[in-house]
Amino acid sequence: MDDNLTGVWDGSYLQPSGMVTFLATLIDAGGALGGSVTEPCVAPGCPIGTHNASLSGHRSGSAVTFVKRYEPSGYGYDTVHYEGAVNSDATEIDGRWSIRGTAFSGRFLMVRATGPAQAATTEDEIKQPVR
Repeated sequence: MDDNLTGVWDGSYLQPSGMVTFLATLIDAGGALGGSVTEPCVAPGCPIGTHNASLSGHRSGSAVTFVKRYEPSGYGYDTVHYEGAVNSDATEIDGRWSIRGTAFSGRFLMVRATGPAQAATTEDEIKQPVR
């Protein structure tokens, strides 16, 4: 797989209290992954509305691994490990997250928010305005 994962991804993960959605921006530099995540704070009594985190990891073929580090850590959030696989057209990453040294883990799914731009190639594909 040679598809670059750079882009914006809509994601969700399951945890004991339910599903959490997030927005990730990935930068794929020859298989080295970096980026950022924003997500709501869902911990009871959390004094902040949105968490920010950095991502670092790598991609090798369809295998993707990265670590999410909350900045700042706290409120029950610190470092989370992700292991997953990219589908054949590089539009989804599916796998598991875990917090090392604990029993906390679950599934995650990331879907590319936008695909590559495609130009209309035939007259039939060009939409005419409705009058």
